[in-house]
Amino acid sequence: MLFSCAVVWVSLSLMPPSPASLSRRELGLMTGQAGLAVAASFPHPALAGPSVLPYQQQPGIKLNTGQAFPYASFGLQVYDDATAQKLTTVALKVGYRNFFASVLAGNQRGFARAIKDSGIPRDELFICGSVLSNRAQGYEAAKKKSARGCEENMEAFSAGNIDYLDMIMLDYPGPDDASIQGQWAALEEMQAAKLTRSIAVSNYNARQLDAVLGMKGTIPALNQLPYGVGFGSYYDRLGGAAKVVQDNLKRGVAVQAWSPLRKALSGPALEACEQVGRKYGKTAAQVALRWIVDTSVTFTTQTKSRSHFEEDLNIFDFQLTSEEVTLLGKL
Repeated sequence: MLFSCAVVWVSLSLMPPSPASLSRRELGLMTGQAGLAVAASFPHPALAGPSVLPYQQQPGIKLNTGQAFPYASFGLQVYDDATAQKLTTVALKVGYRNFFASVLAGNQRGFARAIKDSGIPRDELFICGSVLSNRAQGYEAAKKKSARGCEENMEAFSAGNIDYLDMIMLDYPGPDDASIQGQWAALEEMQAAKLTRSIAVSNYNARQLDAVLGMKGTIPALNQLPYGVGFGSYYDRLGGAAKVVQDNLKRGVAVQAWSPLRKALSGPALEACEQVGRKYGKTAAQVALRWIVDTSVTFTTQTKSRSHFEEDLNIFDFQLTSEEVTLLGKL
């Protein structure tokens, strides 16, 4: 059943959410300017305070490369370079040391400038870029397109004197196994050139992961998927969200949730998270993110609000019970 539904899952279930499907918080933060105005009021210098741990010492997991990988990541969204620079500065000041700067957001240069201006040592940061090459058909075309995407990442990040990445990710799989393998071959070459320490995928199902594994080369370090509280029926055709996570973990591939609060902050999911949160003195968003961590998954979030940056990091002083994990997983 998992393999037979593969094409349907990628084409329908894993496309970026439409505005109508986003939570109230996500819609407000994607379009509002109030949070940005507050963010812009914080200065750039001296962000590397002694109270903020480097990424290697923050709560997280070990990737199959041996790298430390923090549970929490700031994922930049679609806005201009100036906005990206300001928000990255706030994220650094709050304590984020793990960043997902996707080519899809179109603001890698602004992000890179914030990194340069921060004064934080490069080796204290985990930086992930991405390549969009899923429309290239065939091994050679996909490899060429992906290789150019790798070059474009390095060109953009050079605006902040970033000369290597900790991870590069394919945003979407190609249309067939040959194309997927061409995409992956380009990333393997980037890793061999020591321009990235690990290589990863996004929105890959089990069959597509197996196309990569069939190359008998590098195993993806990470698969970024839509996941979180409220996704209980999202993966029904594939055996459920828990099975999808296990399909990745048993292949040695870690999972990172994108849009992790999309379904958690409305309807029954919101009510359940609020109820659990009262026990711990936590918000619904914090409970939802803690649930992701307690199911062995990492996450990347986005915001334009300093208070939400802080809120999303403040989840490592409590742990859900197994009963609460099960309850929220059914939503």
